[in-house]
Amino acid sequence: MRKSGPPKGLIAYLVLELLDEKPRYGYEILKEIKEISGGHWEPSYGSVYPILYKFEEKGWAERIEREDEPDRKYFELTDAGREELEEKRKETGGKAHDFADVILGFYHVFVALATDDRFEAESRPGEWKFDEEFSTWMIEQIIRHHERDFDEFERIPDTPEEFYERKGLTDDEE
Repeated sequence: MRKSGPPKGLIAYLVLELLDEKPRYGYEILKEIKEISGGHWEPSYGSVYPILYKFEEKGWAERIEREDEPDRKYFELTDAGREELEEKRKETGGKAHDFADVILGFYHVFVALATDDRFEAESRPGEWKFDEEFSTWMIEQIIRHHERDFDEFERIPDTPEEFYERKGLTDDEE
């Protein structure tokens, strides 16, 4: 179970990967992360710039000057940064469960606000609502993205327990 927000280290990992592609400046990184998220999430300046400065301090990235854009602070990954990226790739590879917790956790809260009598979130005209139709639309979007990025969506009939057993996952990951 996750305690808050995106998995720890996610933004730093994304910044390393993006700098590995090419030198970038902070605002460009923010916009690229927003695009990667399908426009649904953009970290704040206050999270990306400290990461860039930390990378610079640790020798993982260095500022470079560009004659065509002298006012922008571009950062380029160093060899030490590429070594760190290799470690972050391994670390991030182990966080799939954290991602699932964030996605499923927020979905469960959305549904609770729609169905649990303890909550009385008021709907406003012309805005999103906590209801079955909006829930269905979100799930439909996830299925469409799955089919675009992977293949045709096929339902998995397993209960959570059966899925964990079939995948060889331990109970502490549930």
